[in-house]
Amino acid sequence: MGLLATANPITFVLTTDRPRARAFYEGVLGLPLISQDDFAAVYSLNGTLMRLTDVPGHKASAHIVLGWSVPDIAATSAALQAKGVEFAVYDGMDQDALGIWTSPDGAVKVNFFADPDGNMLSLTEG
Repeated sequence: MGLLATANPITFVLTTDRPRARAFYEGVLGLPLISQDDFAAVYSLNGTLMRLTDVPGHKASAHIVLGWSVPDIAATSAALQAKGVEFAVYDGMDQDALGIWTSPDGAVKVNFFADPDGNMLSLTEG
């Protein structure tokens, strides 16, 4: 077994404005705040820790930095949309009215959205 195979992971999401980002991660996404210090706000992602870390000048990547596997992507997407989340629509992807893309075999569905810093997040079903 690999050296880190049994270690608990921690994920990092970068922000330029922690109060604004906290309002999104707590108020919109409903993540529970575990702790906060001068460096980060720490959340529980169903047992995995996420550190929301201030990085002056941070520029978000166009790539997904964090995602969630959900049992009902349509219901989750609709609930987030009701809280003001706007889902990304990409040219060439056949997405439905909620922005959900379905794989050609129908086995996987994905939706994409950004946090206030432009960090790309996703929902996946299947």
